[in-house]
Amino acid sequence: MGITLFKGFITAGSLIVAIGAQNAYVLTQGLRGQYALTIAATCIVIDVCLIYAGIAGVGVVVAGEPVLLLGAALGGALFLTAYGARALYSAFNGQSMNTGGRVLHSRSNAIWVTAAISLLNPHVYLDTVLLIGSIGGQYPMPERIWFGAGAMLASTTWFLVLVIGARRLAPLFAKPETWRMLDVLVGMLMWSLAATLWWQAFGYYPAVSGGASLEFFNG
Repeated sequence: MGITLFKGFITAGSLIVAIGAQNAYVLTQGLRGQYALTIAATCIVIDVCLIYAGIAGVGVVVAGEPVLLLGAALGGALFLTAYGARALYSAFNGQSMNTGGRVLHSRSNAIWVTAAISLLNPHVYLDTVLLIGSIGGQYPMPERIWFGAGAMLASTTWFLVLVIGARRLAPLFAKPETWRMLDVLVGMLMWSLAATLWWQAFGYYPAVSGGASLEFFNG
């Protein structure tokens, strides 16, 4: 039981603890003190649902539906392109905010943006759902439940640590120049991820349209 729980924790942790749009957004909003716990809770709930879906075998179904992956890739590419443009606009037009600045989002908007960043990414379904589901599916019941619980615990731990760590780093972002640097980094990260998703969308399209499927870019 304990070993299976630990394996689930390590497996999910290795996927979650990576530089990506979701973690960048959580960190940025945590530094700004804007609904940080709400955003972290939203990420945790989404991950818990996706991990449960993977353990239940949904990942295999999703991986076999190119139209779903194409839709996620296109939606994610559009969203990240717009979000990156917004971050760069703030950086180069003197609108980067410090930790005491105005609130950018209502609580509901923060939840919607978090959900969009989290779900409009085919890697969520291919990596988190399919990979965790495939590994967890190798275990018999009830060990499969413990593997899933370990994966969910990893997600919960990571996002809480990310929010708490962001609050500790807040004093370093007292200067507008620091925020501009962060906005530039976030903007470039979002655009690089968007470019990857655009490329993946071209890989999924032949399968959706009935042609030969291209190998999509994983890394």
